[in-house]
Amino acid sequence: MAIGDGVLTPTISVLSAVSGVRVKLTHLHENYVVAISCIILVGLFSLQHHGTHRVAFIFAPIVAAWLLCISSIGVYNIARWNPGIFRAISPSYLVRFLRATGVEGWVSLGGVVLCITGAETMFADLGHFSPTSIKIAFSFLVYPCLVLAYMGEAAFLSRHHEDIQRSFYRAIPEAVFWPVFLVATSAAVVGSQAAISATFSIVSQCCALNCFPRVKIIHTSKKIYGQVYIPEVNWVLMCLCLAVTIGLRDTNKIGHAYGLAVSTVMFVTTCLMSLVMIIVWKQRMVWATLFLVFFGSIEMLYVSASTVKVPEGGWIPLSLSAVFMVIMYVWNYGTLKKHEFDLENKVSMKRILALGPSLGMVRVPGIGLIYADIVTGLPSIFGHFATNLPAFHQVLVFVCVKSVQVPHVSDEERFLVGRLGPEEFRMFRCVVRYGYRDLQQENHDFEAQLVSRILAFVEMEGEDCMVVSRGRYLSELGAISDGDSLSNPALPSPADGGGSPAHDRSGDIEVEKPEDRGLAECSFITKDESVEILRARESGVAYILGRSHAKAKKSSPLIKKIAINIIFGFLSKNCRGSEVVLNVPYSSVLEVGMVYYI
Repeated sequence: MAIGDGVLTPTISVLSAVSGVRVKLTHLHENYVVAISCIILVGLFSLQHHGTHRVAFIFAPIVAAWLLCISSIGVYNIARWNPGIFRAISPSYLVRFLRATGVEGWVSLGGVVLCITGAETMFADLGHFSPTSIKIAFSFLVYPCLVLAYMGEAAFLSRHHEDIQRSFYRAIPEAVFWPVFLVATSAAVVGSQAAISATFSIVSQCCALNCFPRVKIIHTSKKIYGQVYIPEVNWVLMCLCLAVTIGLRDTNKIGHAYGLAVSTVMFVTTCLMSLVMIIVWKQRMVWATLFLVFFGSIEMLYVSASTVKVPEGGWIPLSLSAVFMVIMYVWNYGTLKKHEFDLENKVSMKRILALGPSLGMVRVPGIGLIYADIVTGLPSIFGHFATNLPAFHQVLVFVCVKSVQVPHVSDEERFLVGRLGPEEFRMFRCVVRYGYRDLQQENHDFEAQLVSRILAFVEMEGEDCMVVSRGRYLSELGAISDGDSLSNPALPSPADGGGSPAHDRSGDIEVEKPEDRGLAECSFITKDESVEILRARESGVAYILGRSHAKAKKSSPLIKKIAINIIFGFLSKNCRGSEVVLNVPYSSVLEVGMVYYI
């Protein structure tokens, strides 16, 4: 519903703003209004690639000018038409209204909900503003201006009943109509921009959590991290906005769709917030229940009223949300099943080593980076590759890229390196962790960072080896001290200066210390392996990726075959490849094809 809101907000905002022209130009045909709206929408979406930050400096002045305009017009209408309209702020009139109108009054709430949808858009873009700034702006500017604007329009309607649909523009004084119209159109563009940016943020985080097909994500600002641009989503939203604008042409029907989408988003948000209160904030169940009952009952009242308008436009957000939900669910289901297949068919190190002599495996110069989704064992793709082409690189690194449930992961905590098999095999595993708001494509020096982390891991192993060797020396020295004196000429003590050279002579007897022997071996092994890794990198780095195709088993039910073979297969073929997402150079890519039966 939130993504569908990104389609309906630009549509109703722009179309309703442009429709005000017909108040002055009464002979203007409806087709021209639709054409002008479409041109503005195309221009709006065409500018998205420049980034919100490029035009953000005009957002605050336009919104402030818009709020001051409607509040001033509201004060003017209150003073001119009905000064007593201030009494309408009392909730008692709401009760009296519902008593008098009954079912018709309840149905009308589906239109009343449009009065609060603009405020909801502010909170949909929380990633760009702090909670404190929104509280201050809403309490001291937005809410008072909205109350004055709606009171003024109510005062005007109390004296004019002939054209309720366009009462807002008819209530504008003649002298300031065109300036207010320009500000209204600009404010509609700003409001649409907020909803579009929020849609980009939602899709970006869904991609990081494997709940949406991989798409190209561009960060448009170096200072504000949350501002992203997704070309595929941008053009899909534009086409949907144009289709709704041209297809419906009526702000009433679009308003019904918009009201259902926004009220549903607000109700679901309230339900999720009650879970946050219990799980995250550790509040008592009674407070969360009271919160859900109080706010949820109010929002459910508006949702129920909006559902009556499903045949008159409310089906649009339901259809959009159903399509997006199917795409997200099937993608998440397919990726999870592929991951389960990898876990069930992973290859053990013992099996690879046992097959080595029979397969005639050889080691070639260079570093091979094998991407996999599992953090234990070897991926099935590697076994497939080793069986058909038994040649390994001099250094093998199994890379697993994981998105974690935090916004950002620091560079110090990004890489987790471990060793696979004996040291002479030069096989490592590296888990690369990204937060759901980290952008993987911006990590241009990934190769250099990975090699440096592996070298640091090898050196750390060497230091651990030295500590173990020193401990063994002290143990042996303690055992000797139990039977002989430390002054024994054959075993000189460290205090006599024997700790520094590798060999000490006492008479004709040469003694090699365990500590010195262990340190020398550790140092030699560490240096030799580090040099070998550096030489391997100079020979080149190859990226081995799995180009897998998922298919449902023949025994699977029909709905699963449709979901996996058709929907998931289509999404997999048309989404961005892993080599693009991981920023892998095409000249170094080696793809291994494999079919998954799930």
